[in-house]
Amino acid sequence: MHVYLGSDHGGFKLKEVLKKWLIGVGYKFTDLGCFSEESVDYPDFAIEVCEKVHEEPASRGVLVCGTGIGMSMVANKFPGIRAALCTNESMAQMAREHNDAQVICMGGRVSSEEVGIKMLDVFLKTNFSGEERHKRRIEKMMMK
Repeated sequence: MHVYLGSDHGGFKLKEVLKKWLIGVGYKFTDLGCFSEESVDYPDFAIEVCEKVHEEPASRGVLVCGTGIGMSMVANKFPGIRAALCTNESMAQMAREHNDAQVICMGGRVSSEEVGIKMLDVFLKTNFSGEERHKRRIEKMMMK
């Protein structure tokens, strides 16, 4: 599984922590920016990550801004993408298990490094349950 990372300046520090963790556990990843704490526009990075995840269905995306709210709003406008704003491990697990989310969004100013790592670990390890009720709900969610 390939992981695509994106952040704005508010999520930069947490993204860097997540990168180190990904290296340590051996995930393949691509950092699509940003690359400093200099002010940038989060939609640019959300769009780039979502484009990559859409092109590569087996991949996952990680988006980090100050709160995760802006990133999740942009990501969920992208056709075919289900992005989940998570603040704890349980949300990360349910996002994958019940909603088959491909992108996790989190807030660098609201989630600790420890919580961010735990959420990402659970998100990447959890599979979609495949239960009919969840499939049905996802189909309804994805209707235009």
